[in-house]
Amino acid sequence: MLTNQRSMILRIGLIGVGIGSLTAFEPLYLGLVVGAIAVVFLFFARFEQTVLGLLILRSALDPFSAYQIPSLFAIAVDVLTLLYVAVTLLTGRIVRTDKFWWLFAGWVALQGLGVILIPLEEQGLDGGAFLDSIREWVRLFSWLMVYLLVMQLQDRIHPQKIISALFFALILPLTVATIQMLVPVSLLPAILQATKDPISGEISRINGTLGLSNTFATFLLLFIGLTYWKVNQSQRRWPWLILLGVLGFFYVNTKTLFSLMMLGILIMVLIAPRLSLINLIGGVFLFAVVIVLFGSTEFGQQRLTSLTQTPLLNPDLDISRAIILSHGDGNSFNWRLAQWSLLIQAWEQSPILGYGLASSRYLTIYNNYAHNDYVRALAEGGIFGLLAFLFFLGLQATHLIELLGRTSSTSAQQDLCRVLLAILAAVVVGMISENIWSHTTFFFYWWTLFAVAGWNWE
Repeated sequence: MLTNQRSMILRIGLIGVGIGSLTAFEPLYLGLVVGAIAVVFLFFARFEQTVLGLLILRSALDPFSAYQIPSLFAIAVDVLTLLYVAVTLLTGRIVRTDKFWWLFAGWVALQGLGVILIPLEEQGLDGGAFLDSIREWVRLFSWLMVYLLVMQLQDRIHPQKIISALFFALILPLTVATIQMLVPVSLLPAILQATKDPISGEISRINGTLGLSNTFATFLLLFIGLTYWKVNQSQRRWPWLILLGVLGFFYVNTKTLFSLMMLGILIMVLIAPRLSLINLIGGVFLFAVVIVLFGSTEFGQQRLTSLTQTPLLNPDLDISRAIILSHGDGNSFNWRLAQWSLLIQAWEQSPILGYGLASSRYLTIYNNYAHNDYVRALAEGGIFGLLAFLFFLGLQATHLIELLGRTSSTSAQQDLCRVLLAILAAVVVGMISENIWSHTTFFFYWWTLFAVAGWNWE
C-alpha cells in the first residue's frame, strides 16, 4: 500500500515538474496542452459543436505561425479525425465518405511520391528541402482529413447551418484588418502589423489574420462568393448586401493586382447562367467600381502603371529584356518572368518527375516560391506532376458539374455549386501569377464547402 502511494506521489510530482517547466519557459505551450485536453474531451462529448468551433477557429491562427500553431492545429485535426474514424469503425457505425473523397485520397497518396523523390534524386537539394517536402505532404493530407471530418456531420447538421456558421470565421480577420487600417503601424504589436508601403512605411496593404495580403484576398473572395449565395437564398437580403459591400471594401484594400482579375472572373461566371442586360450592366458596374477604388490610391496607381513597363502592355519590351530589367526595376511582374524562366530551366534538367514536392523555392537564386502554381507543379513534379495537378483541378470542376446535374434547378444546393464553380474558375486563373496553392486557410474552407455541396440537402 505504501509503495503504491509513493508511486502515485512520484507520478504527480513528475507531472507537476513538467507543468512548471512549461509555465516557466513557454506559457503558451501550457495553454496548448490544456486546450488540447479540452478539445479531445469535447470532440467526443459534443462532436458537432466542436467541429464547427474548429472550422471557425482556423482563420485566426496564422499570426501565430512563429510558434508553429497552424501546423500543430493541422496535425491535431488529422489525429482527431483518424481517432474518430477508428472509434466509429470499432463501434460498428458508418464512416461517411463519397466518391470524390476516395479520388482525393488517391491523389494525396500520389503526392507522396514527390516526398520520396528528393532523397533519391542527385540534384544537390539539402535536408531543408526534404523537411519542407514532408511538411507540404502533411498539409495536403490535412485537407483530406478536413473533408473527411466534415463528411461525418452529414445528417447531423443541415448544410445551410454549417455554411452560416462559417461566417463567424470572418469576425477576427475583419476586426484585425480594421485595426490595421486605423492604427499607425508603430503602435501595433508585431503580430498584428500589416504589410508596409515600401516608400512611406505606412500601412498600405492589410492582411487581417491571414499573414499576407494575398492570402487575405483569396479568403475574402471565397466569402464574397458565399455572401452572394446568401443574398439569393435569404428573404431579408439587406444584411447580406451590407456584408457584401463590407467584404468588397476590404478586398479592394488588400491592393493585390491579381485579386482584381480573380474578382472579374468570379463575377463573369456567376452572371453567365442568368445572363441578361440588367445582370450584365450590374456586373460590369461592380467591377468598374472596384477598379476605380483600386486606382484611386497611390499604391494602386503604381501597380497599374507598372503593367505598362512589362511585355504584357509594352510591345517594345520583349521577355528577355524584361528579365534583365527585373533585377533592378522593382517590377513584380518582370520579377515573376525571371523566376518562371529559372524554374523552367531547372525543369529541363529533370523533365519527367521534377525535383520533388515543395522543392521549387530551392531551384532558383531568389529562394522564393514560384508565383505560378502551374510552373511550380512542372518544376516540382515534372510533366507527370503537372498533368496530375491539372487532372485534380479538372476533377473538382467535373464533380461540381455532376452535382449541378443531380440537383433541382431551383435548389440552394445547385446555387452553391454554381458559386463554387465560379470560385474555382477564379482560382484557376489566379494561379497563373500567384501562389494560391499555398493559401492554406482558403483551402481549409474550400474543402469544407466542397464536402457539404455533395450532401443530400432534402
